[in-house]
Amino acid sequence: MYSLEFPVRCSPVILYEFLSTPVGLQEWFADKVDQRDHTFYFSWNGSVDTADVVEASENEYIKYRWDYYGDDEFFEFRIEQSPITNETILKITDFADKIDLKDQERLWNSQVSDLKHRIGS
Repeated sequence: MYSLEFPVRCSPVILYEFLSTPVGLQEWFADKVDQRDHTFYFSWNGSVDTADVVEASENEYIKYRWDYYGDDEFFEFRIEQSPITNETILKITDFADKIDLKDQERLWNSQVSDLKHRIGS
């Protein structure tokens, strides 16, 4: 398990929409996103991965589990406010094998860069 933190210049309400809805996720995370009940279908270049929403609290966090993850693995988007600067912080927690960690961090950095561009941050 590892965590990454990114400052994002927008309100938690707007950020949460980009993290928790098919329309928002499709803007930066995947080519196409569909949702049925608590299951999200993420498409990239024609292949589809499925993730279930495990837990969520509006404007605070949303936790997903890929269908290929174990029961104790997940990826989570958590929105925090810096007590000093009052800046919105996106904290991403995910799982990766040690050998894949750097590639996963690069992928999240790229994805969050796209997210910030879409938000105008």
